[in-house]
Amino acid sequence: MTRVARDFGDTMQKEAVPAVSSDVVFASSRFPNYRIGVNNQIMETKDDPKVLSMKEVVARETAQLLEQHNRLSVRDLASKFEKGLAAAAKLSEEARLREAASLEKHVLLKKLRDALESLKGRVAGRNKDDVEEAIAMVEALAVQLTQREGELIQEKAEVKKLANFLKQASEDAKKIVDEERAFARAEIEDARAAVQRVEEALQEHERMSQASGKQDMEQLMKEVQEARRIKMLHQPSKVMDMEHELRALRAQLAEKTRQYLRLQKELTRTKKGGENIPHLYELEGNETLGSYLQIQPCSDNAPEVSKCSIQWYRVSSDGAKKELISGATKSVYAPEPFDVGRVLQADVISESEHVTLSTAGPIDPAAGLGTYVEALVRKHDTEFNVVVTQMNGSPPTESIHVLHVGKMRIKLCKGKTTIAKEYYSSSMQLCGVRGGGNAAAQGVFWQPKQGHSFVLAFESERERNAAIMLARRFAFDCNIMLAGPDDRAHLGTS
Repeated sequence: MTRVARDFGDTMQKEAVPAVSSDVVFASSRFPNYRIGVNNQIMETKDDPKVLSMKEVVARETAQLLEQHNRLSVRDLASKFEKGLAAAAKLSEEARLREAASLEKHVLLKKLRDALESLKGRVAGRNKDDVEEAIAMVEALAVQLTQREGELIQEKAEVKKLANFLKQASEDAKKIVDEERAFARAEIEDARAAVQRVEEALQEHERMSQASGKQDMEQLMKEVQEARRIKMLHQPSKVMDMEHELRALRAQLAEKTRQYLRLQKELTRTKKGGENIPHLYELEGNETLGSYLQIQPCSDNAPEVSKCSIQWYRVSSDGAKKELISGATKSVYAPEPFDVGRVLQADVISESEHVTLSTAGPIDPAAGLGTYVEALVRKHDTEFNVVVTQMNGSPPTESIHVLHVGKMRIKLCKGKTTIAKEYYSSSMQLCGVRGGGNAAAQGVFWQPKQGHSFVLAFESERERNAAIMLARRFAFDCNIMLAGPDDRAHLGTS
């Protein structure tokens, strides 16, 4: 390509180039460095590669902050945010200066283009072509400068956003530092006050020791202990008061329940009396989980219960479904969790009589048992103290054992010796003892596998029912329906 010759002034007058206005102020005394590349493209000379761009500086500072975040203290973090805020302010100032320099470049390019346009009208021939080429170069420089200004505006917005973020973070860090300082001062003051109180107590103790003898001190300690004992006796705690109230309420509830059952039985007896039906037997006991029901004769003409054939049944609350309870052939039966919400029925058959007895209503759940079981479900393994009253049908030597009810299996141990340990399976059976006198409400029948069975006595009715419900809950999670003998036939195996 051709270039503008230095001596083209021979064909034009010097007055053709107007002077640059004196009111223009330039940030730099030199023109930007440009060079012409391939295909007459104008290329800007790159700056020193060691000088980082604004984005690289911001990215590097951000990475350093993230790396040091875990090991910085509150005070160091606040200092770091302040340094970052200062760096952002510096970058913002540099961007402002670059914006001003860009504006000056625009003014310079406009002046240069106006001068070239004025020169174009006064030259001819080859010089005119060179002037047009110079004008094209100036226009290309103006376009490139406009693009650079767009990038500068975007960088300025990013720097402004980062500066606002660092400013807010710095303020938060200062607040945290102030709060920590206040807490530290308060703790220091409390520590000083505590030390002062200890010192005063020691001084008082020394004065008392010097004033009185060892015998007086022992007498004083005895009096203090006696005063504490008397205070504890006459001022029970709120927890003890609540326990006493709960016991009283439970006793009142049990008494009300007994009165209700008595009235229900009298009402039933009155109805049967109106129908001229002899009343030979009745069910005694609370109709709730944790108690036991017993068949009692209520007439002199009633045959002895021991000479009668007895069978217990579960009946749905609407009376539509009746299920035989396998093995429940005694005069005493203790309801188990499966019986809750159902009516219990007993058939008493003798040579001359066939009497059917039923509970007044469905069996009620035990108070607080559901919450207790839910708390035990969170444990991986729950231990219950039991006594083995029967093993494979024969009574062993009664001793304390530990029954472990886990999420995957049940284990019976005595000390460090494992008596039985089986995972939940379709051959395992677990239910309440179906008979056994007054202790039936605390007894459990457990068959780990075919041909191997135990009868276990728990410490309380609550522990017995909780163990049954907990084991059935864990077995259900393993897709096993854990029940008593022949109960699966009624519940279904699915």
